[in-house]
Amino acid sequence: MPLRRHPVRYTLWLARTGAAPRSFSLPAWVPLVVLGVLLGWSGLNLWLWQRTAEMRNLQIQLVSLSEQARKLNNQLAAERTRNNALSQDAKRILRQLEVLEQEINTLRERAGMPKIKLTPTRNQGGGQGGAGVPAGLEEVLKYAAQQAENLGEQLSEVSPALHETLRREAATPYGYPLRGYTRITSYFGYRRNPFGWGFEFHNGVDFSAPYGSLVQATGAGVVVEAGWKGPFGLAVVVDHGYGYRTLYGHLSNILVQPGNRVERGTALGRVGSTGRSTGPHLHYTIYRYGSEVNPSRYLD
Repeated sequence: MPLRRHPVRYTLWLARTGAAPRSFSLPAWVPLVVLGVLLGWSGLNLWLWQRTAEMRNLQIQLVSLSEQARKLNNQLAAERTRNNALSQDAKRILRQLEVLEQEINTLRERAGMPKIKLTPTRNQGGGQGGAGVPAGLEEVLKYAAQQAENLGEQLSEVSPALHETLRREAATPYGYPLRGYTRITSYFGYRRNPFGWGFEFHNGVDFSAPYGSLVQATGAGVVVEAGWKGPFGLAVVVDHGYGYRTLYGHLSNILVQPGNRVERGTALGRVGSTGRSTGPHLHYTIYRYGSEVNPSRYLD
């Protein structure tokens, strides 16, 4: 009679001074799941890093475009004194203005502002007509100089709006508050009471994680609470501005103090089981203008 194969399992032995050792038997798929979670978390961090780099590149482009506009305005003033190849110079400057306008509109769109149109429109297909007066080269150059000045003013308008957009995105809670631990054990909304009969409303999500795992901020902001917070036990509350606050509860210890400025990824404390808790985990709540919202939509 053939021998029956048993599934492959891994056994972990944990020993502690003064206590009997404990063993845990894990199926073979558990390491694969852990590896998959780590790879997914690494991918998320890479994506966030790329997005931050993109924001910085936009700011660098904005400064470069402002400098280009000033140089172009000076170049147009010098062109008025030249008589050779005025036609080619005018065409080249208009092309540069058109490219500059396109790039400014890209930044305006990124900042949530409407597009502008300053350069002459190109002829489109279809019927065209009407009276027209030929434009002299001097008028074209004068027009280009005025538009270069207008573009410079547009850059001054875009800069604060884009900066505000970048600040808002950095402050908005996004991603997971634990590095490498993304399994949710209790979702936002009504659930069975884990301590007795009936149902209760759960105003956040619970993440399963080992005792002592680092808890990190999900957005830039200021720590407004750090200490004991009723059923949440040891907890940290971060005010991100723009109507957002986040709460990290049931911690074993706290690594920040009220008034500390934090960025996305800053360590706030470690996972514990303080307060109203059945075991080590992290309770995570997002508040929007004082009301709890479902954190799941902000995780990815």
